Amino acid sequence: MNMRTIALKAGVSSATVSRVLNGSSLVTEETAKRVRKVLEESNFIPNPSATTLKYGRSKTYGLIIPDINNPFYSEFLGYFEELLQETEHELLLATVQSSSTKLVQSVRRMLMRRVDGVVLMASEFDTSAIEPLLEHKVPIVTVDRHSVHTGTSDVAIDFEEGMGMAIGHLAKLGHTRIGFIGGIEGLRTSQIRLDAFKHALQNVGLRLFPQLLRAGDYRLAGGESAAFSLLKEYPQPTAILTANDLTAFGAIRAFHKAGINVPEKISVIGFDDVLLCDVLQPPLTTIRIPRRRMAEACLRALEHIKDNVDRRGSRYKVPSELIVRESTCRPSKRISTTTKRKL
Repeated sequence: MNMRTIALKAGVSSATVSRVLNGSSLVTEETAKRVRKVLEESNFIPNPSATTLKYGRSKTYGLIIPDINNPFYSEFLGYFEELLQETEHELLLATVQSSSTKLVQSVRRMLMRRVDGVVLMASEFDTSAIEPLLEHKVPIVTVDRHSVHTGTSDVAIDFEEGMGMAIGHLAKLGHTRIGFIGGIEGLRTSQIRLDAFKHALQNVGLRLFPQLLRAGDYRLAGGESAAFSLLKEYPQPTAILTANDLTAFGAIRAFHKAGINVPEKISVIGFDDVLLCDVLQPPLTTIRIPRRRMAEACLRALEHIKDNVDRRGSRYKVPSELIVRESTCRPSKRISTTTKRKL
């Protein structure tokens, strides 16, 4: 289907369709909506720009992230864009907030811009949403999907390494009753982190307490709610690990509200090592994911399949390391039943 056919269906001129595609203000919003509806229903992808025709590439990479408000993704974005600038590439950014509709729209934007490749950090998605990229021979790099296919590579964080160091650190301090606040139940990434926590306990010979496991939402509110819930257990945990730093921030907020000192009464370890960890009070012990190395791995993965999209992708692993700060210490006496009754 060409632009002329789109124009006929929308009842406008080809020039109007072109203006809508280019975001021109010369078209009324009512007309633009009608044209966009026809474009979406027809799954129309415009011809590449003159630059792309001349050089064969757009020199633009797409990056799709789940939540720009999460500092981990915004910090990764900074490194990724810096690396692209070094190779004179442009960045096309999209956020999807776990919405399949937004993911489909973002994929369409990437195709319209004729990107040279896409890094998809929103790994919890229906495969059908990215099929148009594969059909148009656009290289894809997923993050933590743990599977590769023709034209698709994957970059995975080594959660087991980081969790192992974190549990080992707590074990050396004398903690034996350790809780965990994970991610959203049912998500693959949440299960991977929970499994890493369980394996780490097993590897150092510590007991898993199922009643000390909670689901969060990777955000402050989820961490706070889960932490309050853990405080109702008796005996309470002397330490908790969390699926990410925002969850840890929320947990610490809950403990402060409950009058429980961190780390004197309960130790807390996060995961990511966002910049705020070092300014939090107390500064957060956390498992660091090196964002620049992760960005470099994503670009290497893209380069691996960019020149031959019919090639099977490769797997890349990003290491993690424990950063010890002031939110962990040796366990003290457990919180009394009197304190428990006040919660």
